[in-house]
Amino acid sequence: MLLSHSSKLWKIRRMPLCRLYNSTASKNALAATQKAADNDEYWETPQYPEIKDTSFAGRKQDEARSWHEQIQKTPTVEEKLIKINMPRYYGYKVVHMNEERLPYNCLPAIQHYTRTHFEPMEKELKEDEKLSTYVNKMKDRIVETLEFSYDVYSHKEEDNPEMDEIEREKLFTQIVVEQIHRELANGLAGDFPHLHEVEVDYNPRHEAFWAVGGIEPPKNVVKSKEGREWQKDNAKDPVDRFMQYKSEPILALRHQLQLQPWKSEREYNNLTLAKSVPRFEYDPRTLGYTTGHQHGTNIPGYWPKSANSFGFISYQTRAPFLRRPKSYGKEDQLNALHAHAIQSSFAWLLAQANYYGFNTYSELTYPMNTQTIVTNGKQWSFYEYQLNTLLMHGSQIDENPRVNNSRGTPELSLYQEIDSNGKVVGFNDQVLKHLIACYTKTPNVRRSNDELTPFLDKQYKRIADYPDAEKRTFLEQIFKHMCSNRPRHLPLPEIYMWEKIYKIDNKTRPLEAKRRFFELDINPWKRTLDQYDKEYIPKAERPEGPKSKNKFRKTYYP
Repeated sequence: MLLSHSSKLWKIRRMPLCRLYNSTASKNALAATQKAADNDEYWETPQYPEIKDTSFAGRKQDEARSWHEQIQKTPTVEEKLIKINMPRYYGYKVVHMNEERLPYNCLPAIQHYTRTHFEPMEKELKEDEKLSTYVNKMKDRIVETLEFSYDVYSHKEEDNPEMDEIEREKLFTQIVVEQIHRELANGLAGDFPHLHEVEVDYNPRHEAFWAVGGIEPPKNVVKSKEGREWQKDNAKDPVDRFMQYKSEPILALRHQLQLQPWKSEREYNNLTLAKSVPRFEYDPRTLGYTTGHQHGTNIPGYWPKSANSFGFISYQTRAPFLRRPKSYGKEDQLNALHAHAIQSSFAWLLAQANYYGFNTYSELTYPMNTQTIVTNGKQWSFYEYQLNTLLMHGSQIDENPRVNNSRGTPELSLYQEIDSNGKVVGFNDQVLKHLIACYTKTPNVRRSNDELTPFLDKQYKRIADYPDAEKRTFLEQIFKHMCSNRPRHLPLPEIYMWEKIYKIDNKTRPLEAKRRFFELDINPWKRTLDQYDKEYIPKAERPEGPKSKNKFRKTYYP
């Protein structure tokens, strides 16, 4: 048997036996020796420490892995998001994504950014006697609702003649969707009790933040690395880009239970399928996406304490598609619809997953599902989305065997036209059948608290659960200010053009005092979230008394 040389037991074994048994302390040491030897102090084979990669890339990977573990161990929902944003006081450089900007041929890029495998659905659903019964029951009411909605829209249009084409379509879509939802919910709730429990959000705030790997580095990053001896060999390696999605859907329905997954783990946990997902490795700006600095936010339209926290149905507008040139063609129009549905569904589910302790660095332990409808009141497209994975940063873009799944229909017309008398012409029963199928799908997946939130603390899952009022108030202020993304009270650091010309490119002011950040070798973008002057407590207000040396208020950053 081999003895661990790092243990104190080695020293005890080398003591003389007469000395070892002559004192009570020695007897206790011998007992401890025997107890430890029975546990883990002896091994049949030598034990060596882990061999680590000491190269620059290896150290950076170890640092990233350690940070991801710290995020996963952070106890509450809000603190996890604060922890993710801790390295950047002024926020990350993110790629802005929304329905307003869907560039030409963007579907492969959106599939890469969301790691989504897409499958087309048939226009017509399979014959279902029960579903057909509901269609016949609801048809006349939906037709009447459309005519009423058109009448309301006509009056509002007359009152606002200055509205442009996109504003008009948004207004019409909002009216139609709200009225159709009201009729379907009232007409079907008697047979489907889950519609009584659904919570409805009107134009909610949907935001999601995640990291995507496998993207070519920008030119400034390549140039910067080539100027450093220890990085020049890896200057053109793929980098991670941070994505920030923002949207306000027309309507969002939430329930306290999850929808049943339509893909099994064997179907979505497949490395061959993962490698078939399209790759778009070019800089997102080549497609027309813009970038900017902000804190990463995950907001599914409600605060973390809400009971109805699983997405059921969301309605997305098609109004921004009016800006797309017709020269792009019908095929690209259809692909843009799919891309719109994929990114909005993924972002909503990601934000919901964030409230259960998952994020772009902590993998999902169970799938999450939702339904998405993209419409302008007349044209309708129906989608289902299943979120299976959130890991797509760094090497995970190549190694992760999981994919997310989406399926959807082509665009369908609910009616042909509304004539001059305000009557609906050419009503399409298939669209109503799809709508009723969405509402009659019952959320029925129940999970235990431990299964729902494996990465949250068992006692304190939200900051509202903390008994310490000071800590609770501090974290809530930080979290809500971060989610508001209001600018800092001081402007972002900037190198002015005259400084670049006279101080950086040409050293023409050698006698001038060095006070600017670039002269003092300070990188303002590396400032962390907790780097600022703490709040001073006046002597009269110090809890321990006026003579207390605790001059500043406590901070509770994770």
